[in-house]
Amino acid sequence: MERKKITIVGVGLIGGSLALQLNEKGMAAGIIGVESSLSHAAKALELGLVDEILPLEEAVKQSAVIVLAIPVDRMVELLPKVLDLVDHQIVFDAGSTKSQLISRVKDHPKRGRYVATHPMWGTEYSGPEAAVKSAFENKAVVICNAGESDADAVNWVKLVYKKIGMHLLEMDAVAHDIHAAYVSHISHITSFALANTVLEKEREDRAIFELASAGFESTVRLAKSNSAMWVPIFMQNRDNVLDVLNEHISQLRKFKSCLEKENYEYLQELIENANRIGKILK
Repeated sequence: MERKKITIVGVGLIGGSLALQLNEKGMAAGIIGVESSLSHAAKALELGLVDEILPLEEAVKQSAVIVLAIPVDRMVELLPKVLDLVDHQIVFDAGSTKSQLISRVKDHPKRGRYVATHPMWGTEYSGPEAAVKSAFENKAVVICNAGESDADAVNWVKLVYKKIGMHLLEMDAVAHDIHAAYVSHISHITSFALANTVLEKEREDRAIFELASAGFESTVRLAKSNSAMWVPIFMQNRDNVLDVLNEHISQLRKFKSCLEKENYEYLQELIENANRIGKILK
């Protein structure tokens, strides 16, 4: 596989982790970072995630591949500008929502050079120091609307994801956003809500710290996620998130009703039905 000069726009958790993998697997002939945050730029250089930091236009000129790993609201604004700058370069993104982004560039003359992807991995941390070596191994990556992209661009992006240990899924962008709402976005909302519930009802920080079990910690872990990333995701996937929220609230009401009516037989049924998820995720 030919090594290419690669620009990563946004050298945070995802962009930084990808940079580590691209270097380790020998796919990069050099990595340029584009960063709006001066502190992130300095840390990315200090950690060796990128070789240099350049302005966007200069970085695109010097690169064969451009990766967008920034919040999805900024991505919608930036992707058309990046495509304006490219000639033969490959552009792909790592955003968590796809429909609005793809719609934004559907009539762009360089649309074929763009490949829409969503590597299904992340943590609650952010910034260059959050980058994780081997982060993407044995995880899924979704490639959306591949038929709208040039074959050479899709093939190269697929090879990259395979090389870093991911398994590939192809999906329509609309279907992706629906599924992402159910398996990813609702998890974050639930975690944020649980954290707020505990913070509202439990006024003693020390009690939370000392009594919190491993179960609580794992459930509330995502509540530490960056709002600058997640508010735009919820905005762009609003209708799907509202749909899953309505179902989730309905399920919570069932548990509440069981306790109010002391219907413990139905409570047991609800829990045993939930246990079926273990067979799917084992």
